Amino acid sequence: MRIIPAIDIIEGKCVRLSKGDYSTQKVYNENPLEVAKAFADHGIRFLHLVDLDGAKSKHIVNHKILEQLAAKTPLHIDFGGGLKSDEDLRIAFESGAKQITGGSIAVKNPELFCQWIETYGADKIILGADIKGEFIATDGWLETSDQTLYEFLAWYESKGVQYTICTDISKDGMLQGPAFELYEKIQSQTKLKLIASGGISSFAELPKLAALGCEGTIIGKALYEKRISLKELEQFILNSSNGK
Repeated sequence: MRIIPAIDIIEGKCVRLSKGDYSTQKVYNENPLEVAKAFADHGIRFLHLVDLDGAKSKHIVNHKILEQLAAKTPLHIDFGGGLKSDEDLRIAFESGAKQITGGSIAVKNPELFCQWIETYGADKIILGADIKGEFIATDGWLETSDQTLYEFLAWYESKGVQYTICTDISKDGMLQGPAFELYEKIQSQTKLKLIASGGISSFAELPKLAALGCEGTIIGKALYEKRISLKELEQFILNSSNGK
């Protein structure tokens, strides 16, 4: 299972929110590059970078930070937040993103999202499936659609999507544990490569997610609040690569 720390950006700073609520923002570091380098120094190879300004503005905003992190670290970056047009996508990939995550656009403009899969390849486009209750949420989680999670995933699986990041918003940033039952159900109903996101609160949860068959897990607040240490993640990655 891939370990994927998250960096969420508002006004160039490294922040975390609770349940996607912008009024709860807490700044953890004013220098995202410093944070990303610390991840790389501990053997981490992946990064989930979220442009929260972009999610609110509905177009890419923090691409200069993406460019900086991609140029100055070896991290494989997946980038999301506000990607709504071909131009946004072009900027993201030219700025160094290896993958992009699209959530709201996949709900509101499926034609365009499917076009991106054809243009860039299914390995480059991650489906963001953020849910409130059983329904897909959009626009930085400020709106809820009428699509249920399982309809949404099944339809996109039929269109060739390979990866999905699924976040239960009620758990995001709450440090109360991930949505194990939800992930188990997704695994039983789809063949998608599932990246778990939201609620991770302790190191002990990681082997459980791996045992469920999650392809990756995104870790945010638990790292910043020092519930999980970079040293522990380094050991987990080492053990995984040694088949332990």
